[in-house]
Amino acid sequence: MTLPRFLSQSGGSSGELEELLSGLPTILAFARLCGNVLAQPRGESAALVPDLTGEAEAILCAAGERGILEIKGTNQEVESPKRLLAVYVEIEPDCFLVFRNRQEPQVTLRFLDGFRQLCEAGFIMHQMGSEFSLTRSGFEQAAGLEESALQEYLEMGYRLE
Repeated sequence: MTLPRFLSQSGGSSGELEELLSGLPTILAFARLCGNVLAQPRGESAALVPDLTGEAEAILCAAGERGILEIKGTNQEVESPKRLLAVYVEIEPDCFLVFRNRQEPQVTLRFLDGFRQLCEAGFIMHQMGSEFSLTRSGFEQAAGLEESALQEYLEMGYRLE
């Protein structure tokens, strides 16, 4: 398989491809999980809503408006908690709510597990690379959530513009 060549604005190679490849096994696992769920016939199990953690519901709530999510990491940071893959939710054009915590890496990992739960429930589908989106059922589930009830979890994210 040949991966496309990524170029920076100035025309030279960018670090984006290198960073994508760093987290590729985990991103592929999420993509495969989403694909497996999409490939399953929709039967009675589709009516069953799984018990989601607060982290999973917070991701779903944050994504409810635009439905765009990414899994990102960087290998350019010195501190290992900053290099962990994290969930980015686009809340406005070019503005993300990032669920990463440098002081408490467990928070970052709990939100990654929440993302996994959403993939497993069929609320998220893989688009390309590190990009994911809500499915129709994901939007429907998000619409039923109360932001005020999830404020504690939503405050664990930070805005990135």
